[in-house]
Amino acid sequence: MAIITIDPVTRLEGHLKINVEVDQDEVTNAWATGTLFRGFETILVNRPPEDAQHITQRICGVCPVPHGLAAVMALDRAYGVTPPANARIMRNLVLGANFIQSHILHFYHLSLPDFIDGPNMPPWQPSWGADKRFNSTDTNRLMEHYVMALAMTRKAHEMGALFGGRMPHPPTYVAGGFTTTPRPERITKFKSYLQNDLLPFIRNIYLKDANLLAERYQDYFEIGRGPGNLLSFGVFDQDAAGTLKLFKRGRTVNGSTAVQSVDINNITEHVTHSWYADSTNNLRPASGATLPQYPKGQAYSWSKAPRYGGVPYEAGPLARMWVNGDYTDGISVMDRHLARAQETLKIAQAMLVWVGQLNARGPVYTRPSVLSSASSYGLTEAPRGALGHWLNISSGKISRYMVVTPTCWNASPRDMNSTPGPIEQALVNTPVDDPDEPVEVLRVIHSFDPCLSCAVHVMTPAKGAKAFILGHSHSEVDSPFHGHQ
Repeated sequence: MAIITIDPVTRLEGHLKINVEVDQDEVTNAWATGTLFRGFETILVNRPPEDAQHITQRICGVCPVPHGLAAVMALDRAYGVTPPANARIMRNLVLGANFIQSHILHFYHLSLPDFIDGPNMPPWQPSWGADKRFNSTDTNRLMEHYVMALAMTRKAHEMGALFGGRMPHPPTYVAGGFTTTPRPERITKFKSYLQNDLLPFIRNIYLKDANLLAERYQDYFEIGRGPGNLLSFGVFDQDAAGTLKLFKRGRTVNGSTAVQSVDINNITEHVTHSWYADSTNNLRPASGATLPQYPKGQAYSWSKAPRYGGVPYEAGPLARMWVNGDYTDGISVMDRHLARAQETLKIAQAMLVWVGQLNARGPVYTRPSVLSSASSYGLTEAPRGALGHWLNISSGKISRYMVVTPTCWNASPRDMNSTPGPIEQALVNTPVDDPDEPVEVLRVIHSFDPCLSCAVHVMTPAKGAKAFILGHSHSEVDSPFHGHQ
């Protein structure tokens, strides 16, 4: 038996450490550790509510748009305001651009290097050479598509910036609507990006490459299942009330296709194995708190452990597509890749319809009647899965803010019942041919597309590390815990 530690796991956003126990060439246990402290919720306290969408977008540079949307959804609900149709559509279009950019980035630049040998130069080398199944012709073609995908991610950003103002961190999401107008020239250019660039790439290259990967690595349809519970908060509102969505809200249990309802009162956050005060254990997000406690007993992560009805749920493209009835072939590493690719096409096609629904002369904003006190929440989806913001306002200021991110669901540590999180469970039974090159472990992790920047945020250097402050000389810094510089 051996313990393999990958720290940090590369090709994902943020800092993730994975320990796996390997016995007889198979993973028998796993621990996922978020190595940085999350502090954004504390930063928000005592600030004006209208700051929420701007500050929370800084949680992550890869998926900031869903945080902006979740924040303004919470404010819309708190203030009792319904955005005009133009605002709803532009919110969807900018969010959709973020989804497309993130999904293409994930497949080609974060996951595909696990399966192919790149050129003999950085950043592709040095790399592990284990279990590469593509011939030279296929490898060269995939590398060409890797480079093409870089241009496509840029185009997706440029497309989103037409209405978002900039990407990432668009400033246009506000309570009551949107801060820009759907000018005809913007509509025309947005359509051009979809019709001439992104949709052809998704249809003719991305989907085919995902299917080729699945063909070469069919054994990965049997690897990486996890708990089998899937959760979606729903996303892309199609009507003013938000009852009709492109991806509906729901959950399924243990691989079933029967969709059950979601009651947010059944969501709690466990911190038994997280570096947070035990007084915050098993609380609903609406009454939760972010009180760090390090060191603490058998805790091993700065990520909390969200649970629905006390059990772990996987979030992400596979969960959305499964709950929506669009993809129900299986739950595995390869199913996650195929569901993500198919979802990308579904979103891009829907966006082409939405942009045609914009009214260049219509309103984009409904002024809210601001309240001094309120409690609210906003539920949506990020590219990586279910995202929730919970908000309390007192005396006109934010008095409590809680964020439950997709990677908190997926990369959670064990809960109060010692039940492992989804990634931890998915790693169990994964074969490992060479403990010195455990590429199989990386393939499972990357299939979830973790984003630890969304899960944890503030870092302290390790003891003896040098901290450099602009305008001051460096100094030695002692730390109570190991971090990364």
